[in-house]
Amino acid sequence: MARSLNETGKHMQTTIKSIVRFAGTGLHQGRPARLSIHPAPANHGIWFRRTDIEGNAMIAARHDAVELSPLCTLLVNEAGVSVSTVEHVMAALSGCGVLNAILEIDGPEVPILDGSAAEFVRAILKTGVRRLDAPVHAIEILRRVHVSDGSASATLTPADELEIDFSIDFVDAAIGQQHKVLRLSNGTFVRELCDSRTFCSQSDVDAMRAAGKALGGSLSNAVVVDGARVLNPEGLRHIDEAVRHKMLDALGDLALAGAPILGRYTGIRAGHAVTNKLLRALFADPLAYRIRTLSATECRLLPGAGLERDVFSHI
Repeated sequence: MARSLNETGKHMQTTIKSIVRFAGTGLHQGRPARLSIHPAPANHGIWFRRTDIEGNAMIAARHDAVELSPLCTLLVNEAGVSVSTVEHVMAALSGCGVLNAILEIDGPEVPILDGSAAEFVRAILKTGVRRLDAPVHAIEILRRVHVSDGSASATLTPADELEIDFSIDFVDAAIGQQHKVLRLSNGTFVRELCDSRTFCSQSDVDAMRAAGKALGGSLSNAVVVDGARVLNPEGLRHIDEAVRHKMLDALGDLALAGAPILGRYTGIRAGHAVTNKLLRALFADPLAYRIRTLSATECRLLPGAGLERDVFSHI
């Protein structure tokens, strides 16, 4: 039997075992980008470090560092130093159970790679996760928190583990209406979500290009649809790949809470801004949550707990 990446034990905070590196292109600016994920000590959390910046180059991966951006999640520190399109790598870290890491990056945008989180996950699983001598603190949802923006909404309600319930509705028939519900324990993210790619319609591509965005986008890092047609020659990885990717994004944005969430997230047409608005509403209501120290048994319900390399050889 394969050895679990997160073994049961008294102390369950985690980091990666060794440095993993990635090189690619930024989706929106189209510039070459290099990212490396480094181990970090207990209680460090997730931080980005801009290696091309002198001075204040550290950027916290936290919801209160998010600055509004229509197409991705953008983090900015107090000196105005930023890093964007962090949602996929944040989802990979959360989905693989990595709670502490330093992400060094040589520019303003995380490489898009294939448009999913699969390459990040593959590298994390290959190097493995190391347990640290410190307990895990989780955010337990105690009562309903809800936000909306037009037809989009997001809600957090109490649950014993992280669940994501997502619904989308797009004009293009290749996407249309999709709905999916998943519990994120027991490696569900790696099995079900991590290889689902970002997507858009051809009309969106034309509009973004006209606005100087998506300069690094191509059919190798995004699913593009036009009405009922999927323009990618290889087609879809899942018939409901679009809603799976929205769930991937939601996990990455929820990871900016700074600790694992025990609760049910329900998103209806929600994007990055709405999920961030939800986290801000949660932390503005001290009666809506509590910080709880988890036992080793409770840690088994977290995303990434109990992952085994051979089970996920398809990634």
